[in-house]
Amino acid sequence: MIDADGHTVEFLPALLPYFQKAGVANQVESFYAKVLDSGAGLWSALSTEERAARRTTRPSWWALPSRNTRDFATATMPALLHERMDELGLDFSVLYPSLGLVLLDIADTKLRRGCCRALNQFHSDAFHGLEDRLAPVAIIPMMTPEEAIEELDYAVLELGFKTALISSFVRRPIDAVASHGPEVQYQASWTDSYGVDSPYDYDPFWARCIELGISPAAHSGAVGWDGRRSTSSYMFNHIGFFAAPSETLCRSLFLGGVTRRFPELRLALLEGGVSWACRLVNDLLGHWEKRNPEAIQNYNPAHFDRELFGELLANHAGNLKKMGTGPDIQELAFGAPAGQQEPDDEFAACRIEKPEDIAELFAPNFFFGCEADDPLVHHGFDRKGLPFGRQLQSIFGSDIGHWDVPDMRDVLHEAFELVEKELIDRDEFRAFTFENVARFYTDTNPDFFKGTVVEQEVEALLTSSETGTSGD
Repeated sequence: MIDADGHTVEFLPALLPYFQKAGVANQVESFYAKVLDSGAGLWSALSTEERAARRTTRPSWWALPSRNTRDFATATMPALLHERMDELGLDFSVLYPSLGLVLLDIADTKLRRGCCRALNQFHSDAFHGLEDRLAPVAIIPMMTPEEAIEELDYAVLELGFKTALISSFVRRPIDAVASHGPEVQYQASWTDSYGVDSPYDYDPFWARCIELGISPAAHSGAVGWDGRRSTSSYMFNHIGFFAAPSETLCRSLFLGGVTRRFPELRLALLEGGVSWACRLVNDLLGHWEKRNPEAIQNYNPAHFDRELFGELLANHAGNLKKMGTGPDIQELAFGAPAGQQEPDDEFAACRIEKPEDIAELFAPNFFFGCEADDPLVHHGFDRKGLPFGRQLQSIFGSDIGHWDVPDMRDVLHEAFELVEKELIDRDEFRAFTFENVARFYTDTNPDFFKGTVVEQEVEALLTSSETGTSGD
């Protein structure tokens, strides 16, 4: 059992000295107002009317398993988690931060980079000596590709991290209104997901990940996104919270041609499930079939037969003849931008030549994190519902440490309910909880599991894949 997405709960008394060393401790006091409430002001300090006026998003609350003190301590103390792994039914776990998820989104460059560096140093020390069963991730700020590469190099080459977390998007101001101040800038922003329309070229970052043997993972929530800006309901904001940014990132990288240029890249999109990806890959195929350079000629106004239309209008207009005249039909009906003579090939970066290319450019590169209680994991295994029968790669994430896991000992039981309910079979369960995540990391770093308790099982899996035989 390889857990692709567990969580630590940072022990702040031990973390604070690392903030001090990074020179950002004097800003931590205002940290919660600036970061945890997404720049819109401290939610708890505002009246109901002020929250509505500012659209201050209702943040999470009671987000940790407080009644289960032992589990809270387990998420806080890496040594205790290491000790309890057999009790939880987990052999190896990749651990993501909790506070660290929002450090990536800090707008202030000095504070963002200082906090990320401090947390990486903290986790490197906190997990030292526990590498046989636990692998913490390094958090990598993505505001620019340069800062991302710099922190990735430091984390991997200096601190020895094997895994990395990136945000699914960077919130950027809309230049036309940015001059009106920071509050307006927050309200009027757009999400850059490193592919389509990005002002930066992130290709050097993807290339560096491959060079360093890193399979990055994205794990961002849709804080403040339109449709998730309730001032009163955390549940309203949270449902679909991780799936929405993951879908945006996946769609942006695909249409931006990143998987075409970097077929070796492996990216995990965590905690949003796989069902959205099944819809997305089908949508990509359907849109390409109707909007590829050849098919789009069906909608080219140049092919409109005005003479035929005139004849049909004369014979079949009926009551329309009595209802007046207006602008020319061509001005109203075709939606072509003024002056555009040739259609845009919006799939050009993907260089798709045949429908099968869609699946080939999608399925190998993306891995989809599903929690233990996710009832829709089977969608990723449903060959009948996926283009050309190409399964998607679902990976098991325990999400221990957070509110949806009130008892860590129940995680494995919840996951196995998929088999008990006959939603997936035992081979698919093995792929979900072991094979897919093993390949996610070893595709870029064959030695990822060297020295761990699952080293032999992973080696057997890779050997069986090479020889075409099935593993145990």
